[in-house]
Amino acid sequence: MKKTVLDYTLKIRLPITIFVILTSIVLTYYLSRPERDGVGYSPDQPINFSHKLHAGTMAIDCKYCHTGADKSRHAMIPSVSTCMNCHTVARKDRPEIIKLTKYYVEGRPIPWKRIHKVPDFVYFNHSVHVNREIKCQTCHGEVQNMDKISQVNTFVMSACLNCHRNAHQMLPYLKNVKNGPDNCFACHR
Repeated sequence: MKKTVLDYTLKIRLPITIFVILTSIVLTYYLSRPERDGVGYSPDQPINFSHKLHAGTMAIDCKYCHTGADKSRHAMIPSVSTCMNCHTVARKDRPEIIKLTKYYVEGRPIPWKRIHKVPDFVYFNHSVHVNREIKCQTCHGEVQNMDKISQVNTFVMSACLNCHRNAHQMLPYLKNVKNGPDNCFACHR
């Protein structure tokens, strides 16, 4: 009797259990991938801001608003006062500018929802990349064509390593580009 129970367990239960576990792992991996990678993430913002208008049509340099991009590891989300440099006079009667002005008058920061983010255990320095003349669009996509910003590239290790190891292919607009570091300590500090 014990032998038949053991045979049943080894021949039927164990393979089914292993199959269910492996199927669960594979399904979880693929179904949660968009959430992990962030591709397609495009939350509604407190103020509808068009990069297409500002960075595209008006050709305002990214660094005008994202002041830290060439000076620090963070690109910085613009302060309300940066927006008001223009909007104290430009298009003041528009509904979104009225909302912007309210934040400015009340001295409150705009609660923007962050879209592009590397994991907390990764060190990334915007200034190193910007000062080597790597275009913002390389990682952030063609923001100058986006009315509403969304994440178009993954911020996973394989994407960074692909660029660091194949800089000539990934950044053909740069002359004499060198590959970036690909040792663990470059990003994991």
